[in-house]
Amino acid sequence: MTAPHIGRLPTQPAVQRPDLLAEPVHAALTKHQDVQAFVAEIDPALADTAEVCREYDVALEISANCVVVAGKRSGEQRVAACMVLATMRADVNNVVRRRLDARKSSFLPMDDAVAATGMEYGGITPLGLPETWPILVDPAVAALPYAVIGSGLRRSKLAVPGDQLAAWTGAEIVEGLSRAAQ
Repeated sequence: MTAPHIGRLPTQPAVQRPDLLAEPVHAALTKHQDVQAFVAEIDPALADTAEVCREYDVALEISANCVVVAGKRSGEQRVAACMVLATMRADVNNVVRRRLDARKSSFLPMDDAVAATGMEYGGITPLGLPETWPILVDPAVAALPYAVIGSGLRRSKLAVPGDQLAAWTGAEIVEGLSRAAQ
């Protein structure tokens, strides 16, 4: 595997740096060794997408955010992860709500998301999420040669081909998942 050149991110095969991966992410990548995941260590104070892009010369258009959304129906909580470009926003109130078959949906509270994923807030990634959660992927993310995403930790980022994110267990491409950020 040849590490991709993405801005000034010093990428290397993720399986060679388990110290830069949250435990669930490391376990998932160990299980799925065919995935071309590369990791880059970053300053954790710069983990937010806009700051990483600015500091490491990474285009916002190749950065994707993973947001965790919950909805309820008949008292049952339903959770999904949404992968959208950093330049877009997940359509939580319409597309995601309908996909969850919920009356109302909203972002899962930070403490709940951290506890359920075993990942740090600001580093949540679809790789290693609970297998019962659907992973909704925007077609624009699936089309990227490499998407820059979280690693489960704030001190690193992953670069993974978009088609491999879309093929991840539980993932599905959802047309109209995102809308322009305002």
